[in-house]
Amino acid sequence: MSSHSDARLFGIPLKWISLFLMVTQMVGMVFILRVSRTEHVDGPRYLNTTAIFASEVVKFFASFCLHWWTSKSTSDCFAKLWAQTADKPVELMKTCVPSLLYTLQNNLLFIGLSHLSAGTYQVTYQFKILTTASLSVLILGTKLSADKWFALVLLTAGVVLVNTSGNHAAMSEEAEGSETIGLSAVGAACFTSGLAGVYLEKILKQSGASLWIRNMQLASFGAAFALVIAYRSDGELINKDGFLQGYTRLVWSVVICQAVGGLLVAAVMKYADNILKCFGCAIAILFTCILSVVVLHEFVPDLRFVMGTCLVLIATAVYSLGLPCSLDTLAGMRLVRSMEKAIIKNECMDV
Repeated sequence: MSSHSDARLFGIPLKWISLFLMVTQMVGMVFILRVSRTEHVDGPRYLNTTAIFASEVVKFFASFCLHWWTSKSTSDCFAKLWAQTADKPVELMKTCVPSLLYTLQNNLLFIGLSHLSAGTYQVTYQFKILTTASLSVLILGTKLSADKWFALVLLTAGVVLVNTSGNHAAMSEEAEGSETIGLSAVGAACFTSGLAGVYLEKILKQSGASLWIRNMQLASFGAAFALVIAYRSDGELINKDGFLQGYTRLVWSVVICQAVGGLLVAAVMKYADNILKCFGCAIAILFTCILSVVVLHEFVPDLRFVMGTCLVLIATAVYSLGLPCSLDTLAGMRLVRSMEKAIIKNECMDV
């Protein structure tokens, strides 16, 4: 029986198909969302709160289709769904917390991309690695290797360099908002992303629900939270111009792209491995920066931005893959050498 890594579609390995789709989604999501929030529109602009609700609905049905496709039969599909929802209401309610956090995160990311260039946003958002790692240590008691701590230091330095570079001056003064709002929103999104990820990891380890069932649960609660947030934040605008005001093909592309993002990452992890996922993230960051400079003309990268981006790319790789010779190994080698020297010294003294 062939493994997941050997699975093919039309003769092409699924790991390469899933990697290509993940990179396309990561770059495309940032690019089209940025364009959709900054392009000139004649009528009312679409509301990001309603777009998040729509993406959660799309995510629910996409997850349901994948759950049905991976089930043995239709009856088996609904039996498993019933067993993990109606039969386990307490477990079901546990998904409320990450659902709310992910909904808040998505709203914050829309705000961030309304105020930051695509390149700055993509690099800064990698700061979620630090927040996730820190919260994982605090909440789950995870122990990080010296390699990972080194990567987190590099990541922090890289993000600081990017956000202290002179590239933000290229943002037009009549832009919709300020850089401070954008950076604050992305920073808060990194925190909510880390907290949601750690909490979700904790409940996944205690549950037998499949990935697709869990995604359906998250999407259903997420849609409910998004709907409440939409009417509390933009109720007057919704009542005036409609729930789907300003929706165009581009906006629907944003909705679909937002919905399938998590599913594509899951596919990469299933059919490929962490190395390819890391490789894909690095490509996505580079392509987003290139598009931001060449296509959107949002800024001209200076030395700080280039150095910061390189540090973030290196940090992402080191955190996921480790160093060729890990720092833990080097520390161990130093300890062994010190012990050898001490033993030799003692032997010499005995003589």
